Amino acid sequence: MKTVSRRLLSTLMVAAPLLCLAGTSVAEETTRLFKIITVKDEIVVGLSPQDIAAIGGNDVTAIGRALKEKGEITLWRYAVRKAPDGQLEQAPAARVSLLGHDSVRVEPYASPLKIISPQ
Repeated sequence: MKTVSRRLLSTLMVAAPLLCLAGTSVAEETTRLFKIITVKDEIVVGLSPQDIAAIGGNDVTAIGRALKEKGEITLWRYAVRKAPDGQLEQAPAARVSLLGHDSVRVEPYASPLKIISPQ
């Protein structure tokens, strides 16, 4: 019986950090990234859960509709940075205002890096 308890305890000690990490990745998946392309430049923006609620969706159509209806929306600009552990990650850099214009194009953006949600 002691052997089973020790094995169970050691298994839980190994699995607990992994379960915590799994919860973190779910939180990170709530931030969706998009590339905003204009005639002059392009930036990567992220939709936080609050932004999704404000514009009424989490896809390119919702962003386009919000730009057309409101004329401008404010989102998080994302940039690559080094985490404290040295790994690269996509993180919010600043709030930016997007102005509706006929030449603005919005595309989904897939990052191979860990995505950090705005605080």
